Amino acid sequence: MEIKSVAELEQLLGAPTPRARTKERATLTEVDRQWLAHSPFVLVATADAAGNCDVSPKGDPPGFVHVIDDRTIAIPERPGNRRADGYHNILENPHIGLLFVIPGRNEALRINGRARLLRDAPFFDLMTVKGHRPIMALAVDIDTIFFHCQRALMRSDLWKPASWEPQALPSHANIVTSVQPVTETVAQLEEHYAEANYVRTLYA
Repeated sequence: MEIKSVAELEQLLGAPTPRARTKERATLTEVDRQWLAHSPFVLVATADAAGNCDVSPKGDPPGFVHVIDDRTIAIPERPGNRRADGYHNILENPHIGLLFVIPGRNEALRINGRARLLRDAPFFDLMTVKGHRPIMALAVDIDTIFFHCQRALMRSDLWKPASWEPQALPSHANIVTSVQPVTETVAQLEEHYAEANYVRTLYA
């Protein structure tokens, strides 16, 4: 049975607690800055003008996000596959959602706002890793910030190695050959997707 109204949804889920209702803020606090300084990973959610959505992961050494001021942050762009789905979306629709995680912590920091793409800025030098400045940066003007509770990551056992089953699925090379047309052999793709090969090109 499909839920089609806010009233139906609230009847099913109940009303948010006062603490959940009032936890949003519009500027970075000191603890927000500390969280960003320790987070090596963020999920970036965007949508185009028609509402088609995308979520893209971004990662770098902890503290890779640059805090410009209490209402603005910047996320560096590194070499990748050049699809740039989220960036195409931002050119049509600047609204963005960010989810920052820290390995071993079950909370997550959520930031919602409006994004801009920067070709260069003086602070790019501060986001240099292994001698490489960012290709570009995603600047986010913050609308709301809040911490997401622990339940989702606790339920998933995300940080518990005993729950991990990395060998339960085929290798990435085998997955690629099964879902898209390729001209390479599995062996060639295994070499291409090898971790050592990625390590050599992470910033070059």
